[in-house]
Amino acid sequence: MLTRRTLLLAPLASTPSIQRELFLKAPGNGTAVMAYACYTQPRGGAMLSIEQRWSRSDTIDSAFLRRSRDHGRTWTPPTEIRTGEKRPDGSTYRRHLRAGWVEPRTGRFLDFWIEGILPTDDPLEGMKQWVIRYRIGENGPETSLIARGAGHTPQHPLPSVWKGRNSFMLGDQTCRPTALADGSFLLPVVIAPLNESTGQLANPGGGYTWHDAAILRAVWRGCDSLEWEQLSTIPGDPAKSTRGWDEPTLAVLRDGRILAILRGSNDKRPQLPAHKWACWSSDGGRSWTTPQPWTFDDLLPHPNGRNSFMLGNSQRAELLPRPPPLPVRHRRPTPQAPPDIRRVRRGARGSRGIVEAPK
Repeated sequence: MLTRRTLLLAPLASTPSIQRELFLKAPGNGTAVMAYACYTQPRGGAMLSIEQRWSRSDTIDSAFLRRSRDHGRTWTPPTEIRTGEKRPDGSTYRRHLRAGWVEPRTGRFLDFWIEGILPTDDPLEGMKQWVIRYRIGENGPETSLIARGAGHTPQHPLPSVWKGRNSFMLGDQTCRPTALADGSFLLPVVIAPLNESTGQLANPGGGYTWHDAAILRAVWRGCDSLEWEQLSTIPGDPAKSTRGWDEPTLAVLRDGRILAILRGSNDKRPQLPAHKWACWSSDGGRSWTTPQPWTFDDLLPHPNGRNSFMLGNSQRAELLPRPPPLPVRHRRPTPQAPPDIRRVRRGARGSRGIVEAPK
């Protein structure tokens, strides 16, 4: 009998250079662990691991940092990071750590997170409160992500975001920067849009929440400053997903196009599909094709869930998590995409889930 575990392990078993092992164990019943690791320097084995513990949905109870100098083979003891704080007025400050990334042109490490003040500590209150902050370098000052242009402030960071009315955030660790050839980089985010008629949060799909995907572009201004602009929005489609587009991730293809993978949902409407969606940009992220199902070459949709690309120096990319193979009576499918969405070289800088030391 084939079990789910057998199917999940099959792709790894066929690759001798990659081994599966437990990264971090949950501390006990009722507590989930989400953890990942990223490089912090352009060369060498310096890495940062972030462990986050959950006991309820969409709330990080605690977070722990560990460091490695040998590509993740050994780690320092964990250091706890504050993720929540009760305030005198009864509200709660929440801070959720997100992706770390080494910018390839400068070699600078960028650290991103979302934060907000939740009046009653209800996770849904974050839809009106979340903003993105970051630092350049591991010890750099904390900075609010604010688009350039008159009128943009910490309370109005993007053209369509007003703190207290709606929000923008990094959907998860999948919302990682992607470098472009001109030295700039893109950051995929999600925006909780407002209903133009009522001024309240929009939810045309009727699901738990609703988001549009958006693409931000950053340009260096000196060594320690970034200038941001919002390039485009990929509006959610209630006919395809009840929660819009969530947790977008990007990859630059060999022909210069940019691929975006979006997470959909059939929450409250199980008759809808629940798989990933794909769209492409040919102008650096300023416009996008209509999202279509992200399928294999036999048109089997890629299962839904968090998305992540593991990128190598050749700019080849592989989508993580890897899907299990089909039953043995079918040939194993390959993604329906240009040939450079196939495999990754050893030592992929910035990979998550699987980390392999350069030879």
